Amino acid sequence: MNPWHRLRYLVSSRGPLLTFRLHRAVYRLSGGRLLSTSGSAMPVLLLTTTGRKTGQPRTWPLNYLPDGDTLVIVASNRGHPPHPAWYLNLTAQPAVRIQRGSKTQQAMARLATPEERARLWPQLVRLEPLYAQYERDTTRAIPVVVLSPQTA
Repeated sequence: MNPWHRLRYLVSSRGPLLTFRLHRAVYRLSGGRLLSTSGSAMPVLLLTTTGRKTGQPRTWPLNYLPDGDTLVIVASNRGHPPHPAWYLNLTAQPAVRIQRGSKTQQAMARLATPEERARLWPQLVRLEPLYAQYERDTTRAIPVVVLSPQTA
């Protein structure tokens, strides 16, 4: 792991809540003009799910990979054992809202098929090398999620 990736790994695994909150706020205020990436080669979107326990909207900045008409996100949770809350929320309610730049739209989320995951995972790791480290850090299979934006 090169020094830049090592620093990003340490920051992402030590102070994620503050980092996510700050990233989300700046992204929203700037309409995605600022913090449109998280230091990797991947762009960032804001994913809003419905809390499975509270019913309240929950928003997270996440890297994504455009793949044809869909967008691909990774439920890595920085390599920690449990799945991230946003992933559990969208498995309970797959209708989500995404913001890319200043554009917001509805989308449907689903788990990538094994064939899709096999095709997408190498691309994801090439663009975000931390995913490989997160995969080594956990015993769970890291879910790859496909978002299908809905047109109005």
